[in-house]
Amino acid sequence: MSAVDTGPIKIPAATSGMIPRSDMRVIWLLLVAAFVSILNETTMGIAIPDLNTDLGIPPELGQWLTSAFMLTMAVVIPTTGFILQRFTTRQVFIAAMIAFSLGTLVALVAPGFTMLLVGRVIQAAGTGVMIPLLMTTIMNVVPPQSRGRMMGRVGLVISLAPAIGPTLAGAVLELANWRALFAIILPIALIALAMGAKWMTNLGETRRVPLDVLSIPLAALGFGGLVFGLSQFGGEGGSGENAGILSLLVGGVSLGLFVWRQLLLQRKDDALLDLRVFRSGNFTLAVIIVTILALSMFGTLTLLPQYLQNVAGLNPLQSGLVLLPGSLLMGLLGPFTGRIYDARGTRILLIPGTILVTAALFYYSTVGEHTVWWVLIIVQAVMSVGLAMSFTPLFSASLGSLPRPLYSHGTAVLNTLQQVGGAAGVAVMLVTYSSILHAGESDGLTAATAGAPGARAAFLIAALISLATIALSPFVRRPADDAGGELVLPSHP
Repeated sequence: MSAVDTGPIKIPAATSGMIPRSDMRVIWLLLVAAFVSILNETTMGIAIPDLNTDLGIPPELGQWLTSAFMLTMAVVIPTTGFILQRFTTRQVFIAAMIAFSLGTLVALVAPGFTMLLVGRVIQAAGTGVMIPLLMTTIMNVVPPQSRGRMMGRVGLVISLAPAIGPTLAGAVLELANWRALFAIILPIALIALAMGAKWMTNLGETRRVPLDVLSIPLAALGFGGLVFGLSQFGGEGGSGENAGILSLLVGGVSLGLFVWRQLLLQRKDDALLDLRVFRSGNFTLAVIIVTILALSMFGTLTLLPQYLQNVAGLNPLQSGLVLLPGSLLMGLLGPFTGRIYDARGTRILLIPGTILVTAALFYYSTVGEHTVWWVLIIVQAVMSVGLAMSFTPLFSASLGSLPRPLYSHGTAVLNTLQQVGGAAGVAVMLVTYSSILHAGESDGLTAATAGAPGARAAFLIAALISLATIALSPFVRRPADDAGGELVLPSHP
């Protein structure tokens, strides 16, 4: 097999911001595929009650349809550092879209829970590769002074897709059953696959890197154990807490062994996930902030609909519509924040962005049974603006701080910790909300009366954690190459 189909990697000239049309076509294909893949991730959560009834399964079993998806993503993403070096852009894209399309088809025709779960796992295997592939491709082919604009579009995908998923699902479920969600996604995925098969070219070069077999199960047990363990907290009556604690212990030990193994292997450039990315202080700071923002974002997107339905008395579609304006605003702002980053750098966006996110969380910590719905739309829009202002400079500054051979490993680390942060946010906020809710109900309070203080406490915890992003944001700087300097590339080993 030829390592390269379209020649060596194209290194953009630092003096030109132009991107060849063929390269832009590939980037747009990746953006569309990534959007569809991530949109699918959050549509299932709101459909689980209907699905439980239709398949006759208990809630704790139905929850596996989201937990297994997150778990598979956490296992797959750490391996993308190896995958994106070993295989071509075209090979990875087509394999990922085939997996995603196949998983969607299996889920659509699944006769029961087991096959539906298998379909979700196959879907997640394709989704886990897509965002790292998109980010690595952008870092390799987009001139440094234009990366903010392109990363703004990545921010659009990462922010908008999971946010509108519940709204889309709520609207579909008003008219049809849960299978319609997969029926809508499947033709879009197949079209993206067909377009990729026709137009996808290879924008980089591959190299034969060894695969350390021991690192794969260590990564799976480490990252997968953490995500699964966190996902077990906050359930009905805390029934999964014992399994969660055990999983966190296994995950922590396995992750320690995985890190030790990578430190040994990277001396020979053989690591599955090269941890030398953390030698860049700028990358490390940016990744920490991304992880905390993911905690806030996914925790809010999970808890806010529960508050709106259980405390404020809205139905699923109305709850989704409360989130929609902010989601659309966040998507529209992505390219604009990218242009601002290209022109002015990091701090002008990141400092006010993290302040807006934290302020919105502090307001959410004051909500009650009688909070007006349109006020919540405004607050969610403020939070969405803050996220849009934060993600684009963080993605650009973090990966731009790395040498080219570490781009694929940097995107793997960034996306893995984003998944872990999101799982932590869901766990922390749901366990806080649920514990206070159940305590209130046991004292004879209604769900609405007992749920309000639980929501306030959960949002307050997230707001206090988010204060760290404000403290750290002034120290994230724009890398020298993004500021227009010449990008010095180390040779491949």
